[in-house]
Amino acid sequence: MKKVVDKSILGQVWTVATYPGEDDGYIQPDNLVQKILTSRGVTDMAAMDKFLNPSIKEYMPNPSELCDMDTAVAIIADSILRNEKIAIYGDYDVDGITSTAIFVKYLRALGTDVVWHLPTREGEGYGLNISAIDEIADGGAKLIITVDCGISGVAEVEHARQRGMRVVVTDHHSPDSVLPHADAVINPKRADDKSGLQYLAGVGVAFLTLVALRRELRGRDLSPEMAQRVADTDLMDYLDLVALGTICDTMPLVGLNRAFVATGLRVLGLRKNLGLRTLMDVAGIKKPSVYAAGFAIGPRLNAAGRLDSAAPALELLLTDNPLIANSLAQQLHQMNQERIDIQNAIMLSAGDMAKKCCDNGHCSLFVCGDNWHGGVMGIIAGRLKDKYNLPACVATRIDGVINGSGRSITGVDLGKIIHDALAAGIVSEGGGHAAAAGFSLAVENEARFCEFLEQAVRDQLNGRIPHKEIVADAEMDAGGATLKLVNKLRALEPFGQGNPEPTLILHGATLRFATTMGHGAHVRGAVTTSAGTQLAFVGFNLAGAPVGNFLLDEANANTKIMMLGKLKENEFNGRVSAQFFIEDIAV
Repeated sequence: MKKVVDKSILGQVWTVATYPGEDDGYIQPDNLVQKILTSRGVTDMAAMDKFLNPSIKEYMPNPSELCDMDTAVAIIADSILRNEKIAIYGDYDVDGITSTAIFVKYLRALGTDVVWHLPTREGEGYGLNISAIDEIADGGAKLIITVDCGISGVAEVEHARQRGMRVVVTDHHSPDSVLPHADAVINPKRADDKSGLQYLAGVGVAFLTLVALRRELRGRDLSPEMAQRVADTDLMDYLDLVALGTICDTMPLVGLNRAFVATGLRVLGLRKNLGLRTLMDVAGIKKPSVYAAGFAIGPRLNAAGRLDSAAPALELLLTDNPLIANSLAQQLHQMNQERIDIQNAIMLSAGDMAKKCCDNGHCSLFVCGDNWHGGVMGIIAGRLKDKYNLPACVATRIDGVINGSGRSITGVDLGKIIHDALAAGIVSEGGGHAAAAGFSLAVENEARFCEFLEQAVRDQLNGRIPHKEIVADAEMDAGGATLKLVNKLRALEPFGQGNPEPTLILHGATLRFATTMGHGAHVRGAVTTSAGTQLAFVGFNLAGAPVGNFLLDEANANTKIMMLGKLKENEFNGRVSAQFFIEDIAV
């Protein structure tokens, strides 16, 4: 690694991967894609070709490699052929909603009597609960299939079995030391699972279960009608939902996930799913992309579960009625705006509290308010973490109980801190991983938790000041940032977790002009490159921030700058050109 900038306008350190044979560390545009792949561990030509051409055929494993898969699909097939009622139990986030949707759609296509349940975030909380299981049992279901949940529901699974139901668990969350005593437990994170598919989302696990189920049914002695239904149902049509759940659960876009998303975005572009098609129209999405899925479609589907029940989101994905689809899409669009309004209102108060923490020299942020909406705690924690580069926990205080979410920075394992707080009796419930965690505690433990969090963060930092370091994929002359290079970089798509869009450092740029756009929130302008060409740039939400203030100051015109960000295509009035999305600058 090579340090390029010690302190940028945002106070960040810029480093870049170094590649043998490149003069001064600069990457020649023609070599950029190969160099980026090499730095990401894709080294030989065969692996590069597979990476650049992701297909389901190339990446699809034998589903039987997953523990309990064959047992699970035999149970499900038996239930289908006995015409039993089957219940699908999901989760209220996009991964859980899409997992539920593909299972319900497939079983309905086979003519199965299927019901579904999604818990409410505020009322029931995540995972299985006894009252819902009783309701399902009372409704006559003989089999419960969990999707994107169930791995921690030891007591609930046992209760379902006592009520006379069989249980198949499909999940991707990390299991506890004791697995639920279900009839089958499919989870690539099981200690005894050797499939190597630990990176799958819940919807990915559910899809592989459907692939195995279809194979199982094809091997059975089916009636002509059922055989025709199995033959007529194309699982590839569900890959738009698989891609959506994978993206929104921020799973790494490597291996099979990469094929799921690449193929799923193409299926999404065919606009076969009425609900998704309608939601895309309402949201103004013309072209499917990872960004559109993660920042436009996903938040609208998530809004229902954040504010109330996720049922409208699932109903939208399942409906074949255009009038119902339009009504539900409009409802989700409005709920998302309501979520944004709630989030922004809380963010004002949370931001003031966080600033006081920083002014007092804290290494962690803990902010808590009365009756804040629990559905936006994680989003606000993430924003505060990004703004201050400190671990942030945001919580709501309701009826003597504090419930919150936290997001952390590199070098601080927040999941361990919450686990230790649970062991110390400070929090009553909690869990997570290094980057994110959730927790609950009694109000009388609030000050104790705040002190525990601060000390634990200080201990992990061990005297280090958390400077944010940006690792760029390459540095190059701004003259090479052309539309031709944009098209070359497209070969690396889809971008996302585990395969981020390349971050570039551009040298040899002279600020030409800058102005605001988007009601004064954003910045656009142009630089002149050392090659004498002009490169347009845009910076979202930079107006009023240090980078935007520098660019907009007329006194800085004709100043040489280095730019850090992403190179993308811009289409305006029928003209396509390269545009640089600025994230930071240095002078």
